[in-house]
Amino acid sequence: MSAKIELVFIPCPGSGHLVSIVEMAKLLVNRDGRLSVTVLIMKFPFNSEIDSHIGSLTASVADRIRFVLLPRRGHSPRTSFFAFVYHFMESYKADLREAVAELSAQGSPRLARLVLDFCTSMIDVAVEFGVPSYIFFPLGAAFLGVTLHLQSLRDEQHMDPTRLKGSDAVLDLPCLANPLPAAKFLPLEETKGILVNTFAELERHAVEALASLGASTVYSVGPILNINVESKKGFEILDWLDQQPDASVVFLCFGSGGCFDERQAKEIAYALERSRYCFLWSLRQPPAKGKLEAPQDYANLAEVLPEGFLNRTAGVGRVIGWAPQVTILAHPAIGGFVSHCGWNSTLESIWFGMPVAAWPQYAEQHFNAFHLVVELGLAAEIKMDYRRDLVKGSDDVVMANEIERGIRKLMEGEEAREKRKKVKEVSEKSRKALMEGGSSYLSLSRFIKDVCNQ
Repeated sequence: MSAKIELVFIPCPGSGHLVSIVEMAKLLVNRDGRLSVTVLIMKFPFNSEIDSHIGSLTASVADRIRFVLLPRRGHSPRTSFFAFVYHFMESYKADLREAVAELSAQGSPRLARLVLDFCTSMIDVAVEFGVPSYIFFPLGAAFLGVTLHLQSLRDEQHMDPTRLKGSDAVLDLPCLANPLPAAKFLPLEETKGILVNTFAELERHAVEALASLGASTVYSVGPILNINVESKKGFEILDWLDQQPDASVVFLCFGSGGCFDERQAKEIAYALERSRYCFLWSLRQPPAKGKLEAPQDYANLAEVLPEGFLNRTAGVGRVIGWAPQVTILAHPAIGGFVSHCGWNSTLESIWFGMPVAAWPQYAEQHFNAFHLVVELGLAAEIKMDYRRDLVKGSDDVVMANEIERGIRKLMEGEEAREKRKKVKEVSEKSRKALMEGGSSYLSLSRFIKDVCNQ
């Protein structure tokens, strides 16, 4: 019988990262009986929902996937969310080293690889134990290309890419067909290979360009998604959707970190009311300024919305807190998705053939929005240069007329019909990519062969 092989996955903290890397683990163990996976989990001190989330994941995975919850660490406030994340993960190095040492000492199954997402500083741990490391890149190939290009500016041309931030410069990049407004991205370290959550048919130009950027071996293995459409039990909102005509409802949802204060919520409400479209809006409350906490549901929505709004729109819309996004996107009544353009949400919208209006909030979401609107032509725009600081909040308010205009571009006119048709075509390709013989299926087979034969 072939030797058993252990892969250790180390995701960044946060539900989005955990979901993607667990789905990656499920694909691997289901494809090859030699493989088992241990997922080492770091937990943000302010994410109270992660424990229940881990519980639900544990119940849905194969026996050859196990989770190790590392001790919860405290944190100190910082001016930058990303500086906080970096120092937070660095504080886990000793715990990760100890966990990897225990796995290595067991001997069987053989510890073969470490698979990291953005925890690139943990490559040191892999080197220490003589274990090759791979990157699981939970974003798209084009964003990976930009990251590698900026790394080359730093390493080969001794240029500080962070100086581009806030400038009017545009970048001509091999991975994009269109010039990209300058922004800041995080570099990757050298590894054995990079698993990318995309499929070749979506980002063919970017995938083909990666080799010219000096990338390690790249495996396009997506779309990797947790497509768990929940039952109607416990979700009154699904009964309401059942009563709406097909493709008639605008769904507004902004991810696990998406939230708006009273000023912005009012502008969204004005836009929805003026548009006269049916809507389902997931609205959540931001944490207090200066606090690194997860958004929460508003205790009283009427207090932050225009007076009388909920009564006036009761026949055409619903405002809720947290939303079962996948289940709602799968519903035939949904006709358009106003999204923050997180990569998981982007792939979900493509999977369900759902056109998007882009309203990014922070981090790589701005690049994803540019990619969808300009590069791929799959989305309309609400406002691509909106920015919300995760620590300080934002004084930037997108006005109702801009939001209404974006909703109309999403839902009506010839351009909207063309985008809807194009998204449906790409949706079919996303599903075929994962089928036996599909591009992502074959790419994952290549990764398994490389891991097992080295």
